[in-house]
Amino acid sequence: MNQKKVVLVTGAVVGALSVLLMKAGNPANMGICVACFIRDIAGALGMHRAEIVQYIRPEVPGFILGSFMAAVVGGEFKARGGSSPLLRFILGFFVMLGALVFLGCPLRMVLRLAGGDLNALVGLAGFTAGIWVGLQFLKGGFSLGKSSKVAVANGYVLPVVSVVLLILLVTAPPFIFFSQKGPGSMHAPWLMALAAGIVVGVLAQRSRLCMAGGIRDLFLIRDPHRFRGFVMIFVVALVFNMAFGSFKLGFAEQPVAHSDGLWNFLSMMLVGFGSVLLGGCPLRQCILAGEGDADAAVSFLGMLTGTAFAHNFSIAASPNGVTPNGKFAVILGLVVVTVIGYLSMPRSVALKTKEEAQHAL
Repeated sequence: MNQKKVVLVTGAVVGALSVLLMKAGNPANMGICVACFIRDIAGALGMHRAEIVQYIRPEVPGFILGSFMAAVVGGEFKARGGSSPLLRFILGFFVMLGALVFLGCPLRMVLRLAGGDLNALVGLAGFTAGIWVGLQFLKGGFSLGKSSKVAVANGYVLPVVSVVLLILLVTAPPFIFFSQKGPGSMHAPWLMALAAGIVVGVLAQRSRLCMAGGIRDLFLIRDPHRFRGFVMIFVVALVFNMAFGSFKLGFAEQPVAHSDGLWNFLSMMLVGFGSVLLGGCPLRQCILAGEGDADAAVSFLGMLTGTAFAHNFSIAASPNGVTPNGKFAVILGLVVVTVIGYLSMPRSVALKTKEEAQHAL
């Protein structure tokens, strides 16, 4: 099967599994959401104490382990790292703040749209704008540096952590927190969720599925094949939602969503911008980490920390809207990501840009 067909098959499977997981117990329009699931894991580990979003979601360990298995079998597992890990941590941190102000990662954005939530269209516009801005930095020479071969133990860290998380889920020791109400209490049977996560991890590793990468390639090289994967997710999820009676068109009263258009746009602009500089969306970071990429693992830790920070400091939005702290965090995130982008360009390009700006004045 050629790469284009693999992407389409991956999109179809992800779209179908997302709705099936929702029908099996996951929250509405949240069959799969990398941001929400990482947030729930952070809560289960006690990194935040928002009682309604605490659960070890087995889908996330499944993504990583599925990618790990596919990479090992395909001879693509390579321990590598050393490409600006601290900057990647910060970028992952702010990407997740943006996602939790929007209330979803890029994948959930597509799934929300497939469920009829038109707020996701505003988010998609912001996400696309952020990718376009990030591309201007890439064209200017932005780089976080090259990764290099590292000790193989580095590549095993996140797969091992994933196994530990699954053990904690099954054994449920008293120091792990599980929601008794709210989205965290809503979940598919863990074996089904784990199996779905592994399948998605395997397929995403083989197809290189990435929403940010798909739109980036459309802009940069006019190549639509990865973007078609997300079109397929939308189409299949839409068909399944309609078949199950889960489709509700409109802006108002959508599940786990708000209708503040400005902040839906700006928060997803932050997610798109940060994802381009990271080299992939949150799902892609999980997949890369499973392949042995220690830099992606650091990005994952940044995302995990970001979700905890979002709830500890009232940054995450809710169906009631966006908090003042959330608005401040999005603006700060856009500034920080811009500074990282500027300072990570070749010095000659940065100086030229400064001179051009002064000349224009």
